[in-house]
Amino acid sequence: MSRRTQLPSGLSMGLDFLIDTNWSPQQALAVYELLNDLRARIWIRYGEELIELIRQQRWPPPDLSDIDDLTEPI
Repeated sequence: MSRRTQLPSGLSMGLDFLIDTNWSPQQALAVYELLNDLRARIWIRYGEELIELIRQQRWPPPDLSDIDDLTEPI
Protein backbone atom coordinates (compact mmCIF):
# COMPACT_ATOMS: atom_id res chain seq x y z
CA MET A 1 0.00 0.00 0.00
CA SER A 2 1.46 3.33 -0.96
CA ARG A 3 1.40 6.34 1.32
CA ARG A 4 -1.16 7.94 -1.01
CA THR A 5 -3.76 5.17 -0.63
CA GLN A 6 -7.06 6.54 0.69
CA LEU A 7 -8.56 4.31 3.36
CA PRO A 8 -12.33 4.21 3.99
CA SER A 9 -11.72 5.33 7.57
CA GLY A 10 -10.00 8.48 6.38
CA LEU A 11 -6.97 7.69 8.55
CA SER A 12 -3.69 8.86 7.09
CA MET A 13 -1.37 8.10 10.00
CA GLY A 14 -0.69 5.12 12.19
CA LEU A 15 0.83 1.68 11.89
CA ASP A 16 1.05 0.13 8.46
CA PHE A 17 -0.82 -3.12 8.11
CA LEU A 18 1.26 -5.40 5.96
CA ILE A 19 -0.30 -8.19 3.93
CA ASP A 20 1.98 -11.15 3.32
CA THR A 21 2.93 -11.25 -0.34
CA ASN A 22 3.09 -15.05 -0.15
CA TRP A 23 -0.62 -15.56 0.52
CA SER A 24 -2.35 -17.84 -1.90
CA PRO A 25 -5.51 -16.56 -3.59
CA GLN A 26 -7.45 -18.96 -1.35
CA GLN A 27 -5.91 -17.43 1.79
CA ALA A 28 -6.66 -13.94 0.56
CA LEU A 29 -10.26 -14.95 -0.18
CA ALA A 30 -10.65 -16.51 3.29
CA VAL A 31 -9.50 -13.28 4.97
CA TYR A 32 -11.71 -11.19 2.67
CA GLU A 33 -14.75 -13.33 3.49
CA LEU A 34 -13.99 -13.19 7.23
CA LEU A 35 -13.79 -9.39 7.14
CA ASN A 36 -16.91 -9.16 5.01
CA ASP A 37 -18.83 -11.37 7.45
CA LEU A 38 -17.57 -9.27 10.37
CA ARG A 39 -18.68 -6.09 8.60
CA ALA A 40 -22.13 -7.59 8.00
CA ARG A 41 -22.50 -8.68 11.64
CA ILE A 42 -21.45 -5.24 12.90
CA TRP A 43 -23.93 -3.60 10.50
CA ILE A 44 -26.76 -5.89 11.65
CA ARG A 45 -26.11 -5.00 15.29
CA TYR A 46 -25.12 -1.32 15.03
CA GLY A 47 -26.41 -0.15 11.64
CA GLU A 48 -28.62 2.72 12.80
CA GLU A 49 -26.05 3.96 15.30
CA LEU A 50 -23.33 3.75 12.66
CA ILE A 51 -25.40 5.78 10.21
CA GLU A 52 -25.81 8.52 12.81
CA LEU A 53 -22.11 8.53 13.75
CA ILE A 54 -21.01 8.60 10.12
CA ARG A 55 -23.43 11.44 9.44
CA GLN A 56 -22.05 13.43 12.38
CA GLN A 57 -18.40 12.79 11.58
CA ARG A 58 -18.29 12.93 7.80
CA TRP A 59 -21.14 15.17 6.72
CA PRO A 60 -21.08 18.32 8.81
CA PRO A 61 -23.96 20.73 8.27
CA PRO A 62 -23.35 23.05 5.32
CA ASP A 63 -22.35 26.65 5.89
CA LEU A 64 -25.52 28.58 5.01
CA SER A 65 -24.07 31.98 5.86
CA ASP A 66 -23.64 32.89 2.17
CA ILE A 67 -27.32 32.38 1.29
CA ASP A 68 -29.01 35.79 0.95
CA ASP A 69 -32.67 35.47 1.84
CA LEU A 70 -34.38 32.12 2.00
CA THR A 71 -37.83 33.72 2.19
CA GLU A 72 -37.79 34.99 -1.41
CA PRO A 73 -39.10 32.62 -4.09
CA ILE A 74 -36.56 31.29 -6.55
